Amino acid sequence: MKGWAQLLSRSVDEPFDCTLPLDAQEERRLNTIDDLPPSEVLLTPKLLVQETAENRYEPAGVSAAWRKLMAQARLAAPHLRLATIEGEAGTGKTLLAHYLHRNSPLEKLPFIRQDARQWLATETDLNALRGFLYLDRVELLEGVGQNLLHGLVRVHQERASPDLVLLVSSQSSLHLLAGKGEFLPDLAFRLSAVRFAIPPLRLRKEDIPAIAQALLDRIGHRYQLRSAVLGPGTMPMLLQHNWPGNVRELASVIESALLEAENGIIQPGDLNLQQGLHLAPGAQGMLKNRGRSELALGAEDLRIVSSNPSVQIIDHEAVSLNLDEMIRRHAVHVLNLSHGNKLRAAQILGISRSTLYRILGDPM
Repeated sequence: MKGWAQLLSRSVDEPFDCTLPLDAQEERRLNTIDDLPPSEVLLTPKLLVQETAENRYEPAGVSAAWRKLMAQARLAAPHLRLATIEGEAGTGKTLLAHYLHRNSPLEKLPFIRQDARQWLATETDLNALRGFLYLDRVELLEGVGQNLLHGLVRVHQERASPDLVLLVSSQSSLHLLAGKGEFLPDLAFRLSAVRFAIPPLRLRKEDIPAIAQALLDRIGHRYQLRSAVLGPGTMPMLLQHNWPGNVRELASVIESALLEAENGIIQPGDLNLQQGLHLAPGAQGMLKNRGRSELALGAEDLRIVSSNPSVQIIDHEAVSLNLDEMIRRHAVHVLNLSHGNKLRAAQILGISRSTLYRILGDPM
């Protein structure tokens, strides 16, 4: 089976073990983190938009481009059979896929999300499937994988099953890839007959206030805050940022800022907006191999690029001296927000309770 997976994929940026159920994968992830010393764990809250919660929220936006996209989605959702969602990482492709599912005649049937490479390496039978099958990252398929998907798409179109919709996502335009000889042209044409292209956040900054307010409402509800608002001067900073990580980056920035804010009011000083964050090859390798949302970096792997062309390197000795204390203070802050509930604080931070005890220096 590993041989098939190697043929089907180029590289897996976020490894996903399809042989384990989600609960087992989460347990394995937490156990791995639990084995690390505090200085090797950079604590960040869990990502706001999770697979289990994503289908409960409406996509937010007011720009002309976003209104056009949502009008297209509303028109197509009741009649979908096959479609592609294209957009950069973090733009909300899966959120839109859930929206299409929720507004289709198949909303009561399952929504099945799979990595395209992994699914084609283990499953190729559409006959037993009902609902929405959402195959992620089809642009990473190599020739064998594209041929397999091409055959399945042809069968799906010819069979015309009323109980199955096939959605695929790509971070690159399939037509452009086909033009460069990197994707089967006929497969690109079939997949892109119905195509939803999500513009990056930097091209629709007028949507940032609506998205930010929606995120504040969700995060405030999660942390049981009576109110979560942006203070004076905060929105202009959000509007000036270029958001290379798109909506996912905005969600991370707002959630982290809210944990630092006093009384649920985010001030400009609470925002952690880097002009660019670049990881050395060693850090990138760790992220690829561990496949989790937390960044596990040694001080030697951290590089920050300023807004000017010159590269600034953080003093390694200073980071080594202060990182443990920074982690401890952040954990204490989240614990205070959780009213002293260590289990709740550990869940928010995305670590096990034993790791939290060790960071705080408390006996088990």
